[in-house]
Amino acid sequence: MSKVFYIMKHLTNREEEIMELFWQKESFFVKDIIDELSEPKPHYNTISTIVRGLEEKGFVGHEQFGNTYRYFAAISRDEFSKNTIKNLVSKYFDKSYSSVVSMFVEEEKISLDEIKALILQVETSKIRNHE
Repeated sequence: MSKVFYIMKHLTNREEEIMELFWQKESFFVKDIIDELSEPKPHYNTISTIVRGLEEKGFVGHEQFGNTYRYFAAISRDEFSKNTIKNLVSKYFDKSYSSVVSMFVEEEKISLDEIKALILQVETSKIRNHE
């Protein structure tokens, strides 16, 4: 399932909603996706088109069962999250993660204790990687 996306394709809100379903329950037929969505239920062709678009973007794969396909996530939620953050930092923060942390500090979205905990986490990780 491990695919590397250097430039992650953007997902629409509906595409993200459908990917959340895949990440929760592994695989679906289109009719099962529709059953999971809230009212008003979208038309079968609409969801089929969205899922095929997700497949073209590399997010979803399929296996064939007769005339129908069962779709599954081709990228994990964790991979998607990491690549989304990488793209955000690259696009809006000139590839600087420290700029992101700085913005959170300035906006008071992260406390000094949280920063200290992050530093400890990094230091602990470095120690483990050198053992």
